[in-house]
Amino acid sequence: MQYRLDPKSGNKLSALGFGCMRFPRGISIDLAKSEKLVIEAVEKGVNYFDTAYIYGGSEDTLGEILHKNDLRGKIYLATKLPHGKCKSYEDFDKYFNEQLRRLHTDYIDYYLIHNVTDMDAWRAATGIGLEKWIDEKKESGQIRQIGFSFHGAQADFLRLLDAYPWEFCQIQYNYMNENYQAGRPGLQKAHEMGLPVIIMEPLLGGKLASGMPKKIANLLSEASPGVTPAALGLKWIWDQPEATVVLSGMNAPEQLADNLKTAETATVGALTAGELAAIEKAKVLFEESYKTPCTGCNYCMPCPHNVNIPGCFAAYNASYANGFVTGMQQYMTSTNVLHESGGLRSSNCVKCGVCEQKCPQHIKIPDELLKVKKRMEPFWFNPLVKIARSVM
Repeated sequence: MQYRLDPKSGNKLSALGFGCMRFPRGISIDLAKSEKLVIEAVEKGVNYFDTAYIYGGSEDTLGEILHKNDLRGKIYLATKLPHGKCKSYEDFDKYFNEQLRRLHTDYIDYYLIHNVTDMDAWRAATGIGLEKWIDEKKESGQIRQIGFSFHGAQADFLRLLDAYPWEFCQIQYNYMNENYQAGRPGLQKAHEMGLPVIIMEPLLGGKLASGMPKKIANLLSEASPGVTPAALGLKWIWDQPEATVVLSGMNAPEQLADNLKTAETATVGALTAGELAAIEKAKVLFEESYKTPCTGCNYCMPCPHNVNIPGCFAAYNASYANGFVTGMQQYMTSTNVLHESGGLRSSNCVKCGVCEQKCPQHIKIPDELLKVKKRMEPFWFNPLVKIARSVM
């Protein structure tokens, strides 16, 4: 494992970090499978683990694994304050203390103010005393490093960097998002300020790893024989010295193994000219194939009107990237339209807007769901569903 220096603390952080939002799941998180992955990652040198209060069950699972296997002292633990839920000064402690309980710990190494989208969001939190609260937790040692995660416009990210003496930050960054949200200018500015930068969504919710159109997969394979698309996507980030830790939401042994292998050799300057050129061509093809920039993060869920929003968008994108039949099969499965309830289809949307307020990608979800409905529920769709139900 390669390590990169956090200049603020002097900590040596593993280049590969474990993002715990996508622990393996059935109906709920599979503790046994998650435990094997975490133990293997630690044994192979991964020392940065990232979770959050709102990642349903993630903090509890990670805390149980770390406690049971005596791993807490071997890793740097990162989690996040749900500041949007905090309406008073007392709420900061309410959520923080719950996180400490879930994680079986009395301190957090890297604590983030979660999903600060703009200066208004920061001012709202500081207006009820967030800065004072941070100072108290820092002085007590319960928070070692303080930072923020960001999903918003680049101009706001640059303002937020100057709004507080941060010790690290976390941004969405990948070769498809080089000019999106904080982007490369934000990454470089944070680095110039001496901040370690934690990278989330390096593979755009898996879109740059699997299930991509064959023409893109073939293009990347020809440019880098024997290297998976996921590995190439991670190498693109590790090629940049400004990136400190790259988080990956690994939920299968083969994903962990591939990422560990890549992390051992991916250094600044390791990408060839051919690989860089192929990635630039892939970006154009991706823009043509994917219509909705959903990463499947599930922040928008649950929908109060029973729409599987990420599932609808995934099927819609697949209908362009991999063919209409494939997309329709995925739509039928992910929305369970054959159920007598009518399923979780896009046509259930009533444009209440609850989802749009939560989306870190700032997708106009009701408008996009209407596009999904028009493509994935054409005039013959409901009669076909009715016939299918009648023979079940």
